[in-house]
Amino acid sequence: MDQPKIERVLRLMKMMTGNNNYTVEDMAERLGISYRSVYRYIETFKEAGFVVQRKEGGIYKLGKESRYFKDISQLIHFTDEEAHMVNQLIEGLDNTNMLKQNLRKKLTAIYNCTSLADSVVEGKNAINVNRVIEAINDQKQVILRSYASSHTGVVRDRLVEPFGFTTNYVQIWCYEPESGLNKLFNAARVGAVEVLNDDWKFADKHHEGYIDIFRITGFEQKCVQLELGVMAHNLLIEEYPLATRDLTPIDDSHWLLDTMVCNYVGIGRFVMGLSEDIKILTPEFNEYIETTINRLHSNYHR
Repeated sequence: MDQPKIERVLRLMKMMTGNNNYTVEDMAERLGISYRSVYRYIETFKEAGFVVQRKEGGIYKLGKESRYFKDISQLIHFTDEEAHMVNQLIEGLDNTNMLKQNLRKKLTAIYNCTSLADSVVEGKNAINVNRVIEAINDQKQVILRSYASSHTGVVRDRLVEPFGFTTNYVQIWCYEPESGLNKLFNAARVGAVEVLNDDWKFADKHHEGYIDIFRITGFEQKCVQLELGVMAHNLLIEEYPLATRDLTPIDDSHWLLDTMVCNYVGIGRFVMGLSEDIKILTPEFNEYIETTINRLHSNYHR
């Protein structure tokens, strides 16, 4: 099979396993091929042992029970940070470099977008994550069986309406009718996912929170500004690659970090570890650091 055909097969496979729903007409238009060619590729998938599902509205999917589904879903997994780093590496190549052009062409041919972070399933959580994705697509309630809460230490079933994921798909954004709150549930703490026949009942209350560059989640954000020296700057972008979007050079050895955080915990840990190379420019955050240091000092001298 020549390269253009391989690219079309990979793109078709991604469309039939991803979050979005496509008809044969949609897939043909996106791939730039005829409807007959799409049907031919679908028949090839069937002959290779994949389970092809035709859903309401003429939507075609590769069934998760297909023997190869798990392997393919884990073939390429990019978190938001990994995607950012891949883009940075490619952008670092000279524009006249054919390698850069070829990499861009091949990646966008497969993913059909500028972001590389659309692959969703990884590791032992693959089955649970796929079931949650299915529930989100179909707007169904689910039961998170034997969910082990880190806050209460209690293991019990949780009825929720899932509606999104954090960028690395480790956590699930859900509305919990019992508490009337939007919450994050860690996929690794879910024993199993049961997709119910019940449709969402509280869609108007679904509200996805934020994730800051320090991987802290929340429903509110605060602005923090820091002046970083060389060491703090280098360690920041090595440990938290998405921070590069919020950095501005001041001079050859100093940078301004102007970012939004969900709370002061994540950025506080970073600053206290590099306090000699960081100047805090936000008074409220400076007060938080002083209070935290005083509390630690008091606890240490008890």
